[in-house]
Amino acid sequence: MTEKFDKELLEKIKRFQRDETTAYVLYTKIAKQQKNPNNKQVLLDFANEEKTHALFFEGYTGEKIKPKKFKVFWYSLLTYIFGYTFSIKTMEKNEEFTLSDYKALESIIPDIDKIIHDEVKHEQILIDMIDEERLNYVGAMVLGLNDALVELTGTIAGLTFALQNTRLVALSGIITGISATLSMAASNYLAENAEGNLNAFKSSVYTGVAYLITVVLMVLPYLIFPNELYLYAFISMLIIVITIIFLFNYYISIAKGQSFKRNFFTMAFISLSVALISFVIGIIAKNFLGVDI
Repeated sequence: MTEKFDKELLEKIKRFQRDETTAYVLYTKIAKQQKNPNNKQVLLDFANEEKTHALFFEGYTGEKIKPKKFKVFWYSLLTYIFGYTFSIKTMEKNEEFTLSDYKALESIIPDIDKIIHDEVKHEQILIDMIDEERLNYVGAMVLGLNDALVELTGTIAGLTFALQNTRLVALSGIITGISATLSMAASNYLAENAEGNLNAFKSSVYTGVAYLITVVLMVLPYLIFPNELYLYAFISMLIIVITIIFLFNYYISIAKGQSFKRNFFTMAFISLSVALISFVIGIIAKNFLGVDI
């Protein structure tokens, strides 16, 4: 069938075939890692559908095309770090750009409308069927992350301008952070257990881990910069806070289908407002008490 297409169009069809083959390899690879039989079957359905699409395009190119190795590696890495739901939805989101190319070929390749229908409808249904454990604990992670960002941003901001010494701020931040992590995890466990949640312990672990990781990242600049560069450490800490908020809300927006802008700006506004207020309190307290360290 290749003789009916010009070189440019044929290359485009080959790209479609390569993308579908890559998706088939990825879904098969992720499916093999699943312990949940339902999730495994859903992912295998994904794989079989992508394989069918690849074979469809092969009928026009007349050749076998290998998957993109880097793309397989990249999405495998995303799956390992963020979970397969995030990885799959990210991949499908990127495929939305390909759909317009598919639609442009409807008059040339009549049967391509079936692939368009599959991509738009069937795969979304399959995605919604996937049940990933870590997504059930997003609420616990949000609780730990939000509390750590708000509490520690304020605490570290206040200490920065009260102590004006990176090592003292780091020491205070570590002690406060670890204590708050244990307290938050324990409180979450007691609250979930009181509500009869059978996974109360696991929920508290997710909360505690999210809190502790945030603590480590926020204190890190104060361990890197020398004592007299506390302002640089403070600015770096704020950049880290914004980055954490950005990455987490991007993850939530993809994995849970929530609004990225609304959640990002809400969390950023609250955290930075608390930092500003604590900054002012730190200066006032230092001058009022006459403390000189």
